[in-house]
Formats: sequence, C-alpha cells, structure tokens
Amino acid sequence: MDLKLATCRKKALALVLFSIYFLSTDARGSFPALLAFGDSILDTGNNNFLLTFMKGNIWPYGKSWTMRIPTGRFGNGRVFSDIIAEGLGIKKVLPAYRKLFVPPSELKTGVCFASGGAGVDPVTSRLMRVLKPKDQVNDFKGYIRKLKATAGSSRAKEIVSNAVILVSQGNNDIGISYFTTRSAIMRGMTAGRYTTKLAGWNKQFMKDLYDQGARKFAVMGVIPLGCLPMTRIGICNFFANKLAEDYNGKLRRGVKTWGGESGFRGAKFVYVDMYNTLMDVIKNYRRYGFTNEKKGCCCMISSIIPCPNPDKYVFYDFVHPSEKSYKIISKKLVADIKRGLA
Repeated sequence: MDLKLATCRKKALALVLFSIYFLSTDARGSFPALLAFGDSILDTGNNNFLLTFMKGNIWPYGKSWTMRIPTGRFGNGRVFSDIIAEGLGIKKVLPAYRKLFVPPSELKTGVCFASGGAGVDPVTSRLMRVLKPKDQVNDFKGYIRKLKATAGSSRAKEIVSNAVILVSQGNNDIGISYFTTRSAIMRGMTAGRYTTKLAGWNKQFMKDLYDQGARKFAVMGVIPLGCLPMTRIGICNFFANKLAEDYNGKLRRGVKTWGGESGFRGAKFVYVDMYNTLMDVIKNYRRYGFTNEKKGCCCMISSIIPCPNPDKYVFYDFVHPSEKSYKIISKKLVADIKRGLA
C-alpha cells in the first residue's frame, strides 16, 4: 500500500513539475530570438561606424537613455525593435549586429541588422550611404556563422527558423527616393508602378532571408508618411499618405499569399500595421497623454533645443516617433505577431 502511495506521489510530482515547465515555457513565448532588418525605425546602432550623415549616436538622441547617452538609435530612448523584443518576452534591448562586441549569449536571442536611411530599393540606401538590402543579408550570413560557432549547427538552425524576422522597408523609399530626390521618377516610375516594385523588392528580400533559414516573418507596413512633422503642410500631406496606403495595401495582399507559394514552403508571414496604429495615436493624441502630435520634440527649427519631456510628443524628431508612441502601438502589434507566427 505504501509503495503504491509513494508511486502515486512521484507521478503527481512529475505532473506538477511538467505543468510548471510547460506554463513557464509558454509564458516566455515560442520565439527564441528577434532578428530585425530594414530602416531607422528598427536600427539600434548599425550606422555608428558608417560614413553617412544618418547618425543616431549624437546629441540629442538618447535623451531618455541611461545617463542620456546616444546609442545610435533614432529616438529619445528605445526604438520599435527593442520594444517588440521585450513584448515577445525575449529581452529588453536588441543590440546592433555591427556593434564592436556582441556577447555570444546575445547572439542566441537576436540582433539588429537595420540601418537608418536604408530602403528596399537599392538606390535609396546608396543615396544615403547606408546598408543596402544586400549588405544586411550578408551581415545575416555572418551572424549565422557566428551563431553556429557559439551554439552549434543544429541549435543555430533551430534558433534562426523559430526567430521572429522583423522587417521595416519602404519608409525611406517613398520619402526619399520618390518625394525628396525624385530618383524613382527619374527612373520612369509612376507612383503606382513604384509601390508595386517596392512590394516585389520586399518579397525578394524575404526570399533572400528565407534561403538562409528564416521562416517566421513579421512584415511592417510604412507609417503615415504624410503626417510626419517634416512632411506636414499644416495638416497631413494627403499625397504622401495616399502613396503610403497604396504600398501598404500591396504589401498586405502579398503577405497573405507568399506563405502558400512553393518558394516559401514552411514559412509564416504576418502583416504589422504601422500605419493605422500610429494614425490612431496621432488623431487621438490627447487620449494617450500627449500634448503635441504635429511637431517633433527636437531637431526642428521650432524646437532647436529639445523639449523637456519627450513623453508629451508623438514624434521625437522630424520623422521618428517617440519611445512612448512605440510602446503604445506595440501592444496591439505584439499580439498580432504572436497570433500570426505562433
């Protein structure tokens, strides 16, 4: 009788321990790492050592960072990639891959390959002297080699295939190559043709990452480009927003179908709606605790000296949202990513 009782207790204990392990694993989420690609919305410092004027490691960036030290992030504190990494239960800060030293433990949980000023149109990155799509893919290949040396080939493959691949492409292509420098127009691109090309280039970029083992893609649409402090003409710029929405629509439709194509067998895609989530904050800024939705806290003629409290501004500078804005929109978007890629 005592033997049977002891056996039952052991089984019960094993069941409890298994349940605790299962629940704790589920709480952490099913994503071992976050790997971020694209532009300044995600860049955590890859431009620091590039010969470009697109720098986030200078004053007044980093105003809300520890000891107010600029890190290379284009904002007052953490940027969207950092906040998504935290929201997914991975880590609070996502290091730049091109940082002088990234500890092996950080490699296992993800890094950032994004470059401020970059675009999926290779001309955009060349104009801004930053990392082109090809450069970011090459860095990804280098990362995989380092990861294999640290974690072993089998574990490295597992990490990459289960990592969330967060991609932000298109903001600078529309803002710089189409509206500012007109390079897209000079290449014979109408607005509609250019947004179609951007969606196609984005798909090819995903394919390049897929060929290296990536399988779970969170594809970000562009933000409301016509409502940025730099592009506003009193009210939001209708034409810039229309082009942004046109591109986002094509990207969203692509995301729905790419996973079913033979070239992406086993891959999952989810669309990350940056446009409408940020537009909601802009339109209802007072509800979210902001006092200014039109001007940047810094880096503008109207705000040469940075504002004392960036949390009161939807935008930190002339184009980049503040850390608080990223935190607000991330709540819904993290849930979308989890649901779409689990």
